[in-house]
Amino acid sequence: MPQDIVDLWVEEGLVSLLCTARCFATEFESGVSKSRMTKSLQISSLPIDRSSWSRYAFRSWVVALVMMVLTIRSVPALAQQEYVLGQGDIIRISVFKNPELSLDARVSEGGTISYPLVGAVPVSGLTLPAAERKIGQMLRDGGFVINPQVNILLTQALGNLVSVIGEVNNAGRYSVEAAGGHLSGMLAAAGGISQTGGDLVIVTGKRGGKPFRREIDIVNMSLSGGAAEDIDLYGGDTIFVNRAPLFYIYGQVQKPGQVRLERGMTVMQALAAGGGVTGKGTSRGIVRHRRDANGKVKEEGVALDDDVHDQDVIYVKESLF
Repeated sequence: MPQDIVDLWVEEGLVSLLCTARCFATEFESGVSKSRMTKSLQISSLPIDRSSWSRYAFRSWVVALVMMVLTIRSVPALAQQEYVLGQGDIIRISVFKNPELSLDARVSEGGTISYPLVGAVPVSGLTLPAAERKIGQMLRDGGFVINPQVNILLTQALGNLVSVIGEVNNAGRYSVEAAGGHLSGMLAAAGGISQTGGDLVIVTGKRGGKPFRREIDIVNMSLSGGAAEDIDLYGGDTIFVNRAPLFYIYGQVQKPGQVRLERGMTVMQALAAGGGVTGKGTSRGIVRHRRDANGKVKEEGVALDDDVHDQDVIYVKESLF
């Protein structure tokens, strides 16, 4: 049931309830006459007599109570059905009129629980109602219970965890709810991206029972404010933060070594990151080593405004004069 319909029912039910209560209080506590009640109702665009008013009041009470009961029953059920069991979850199983079959069980790493009479029951990936039907069917097929009425209560949602690995400050597994259910919140829960981490984040998992993989540029997501990139996460997802791209510079530079590659970096900026050319070096003698599509390293001369790529090696030659 859509949430907007539920909200509308709640609103209509409460309005009817309040209207009826107010009118009853006015009539029976204040002792107003029938004429005043009729006049009051006419002001409220309800020109009806006392008998009609009784039927209207009774109907309003019934509608209000029905709507409230439906709301109370449907909202928790929807929230419960959305949860999918996973490894580590702890559930409480009960069977009506069969207390010996009531127990607490933990979903194993293999996605099963051990249940009396039927043995191992695969429940990982099932919603709570689906798991109830699964156990009930196994009890029925085994001839243990004629018409089993199984109820499952989720007591601890350990399967609703997301693994955050790679270049983050605190790698580990974090609850979807505690992180707000979104990518940005999960990265924050893991302490943020470390200094060696890059801008690219890879999210893997399952959606609709099918493998899911998405690469997200965190910088673009933050700068553009695109909510579509800050995707929803689900239990069992994995977030991998890739390392930052690097290049290497050596030869006649002040600070040879590996350097973090920034976006759109040119050879001139790479020289600046390396501390500049020494007195023996020359900016006209720069050689770049880069792997091609076949994995072979090619050596070529470059200009100062050429781009630098990940894993490039830049060599600054010594001046001849």
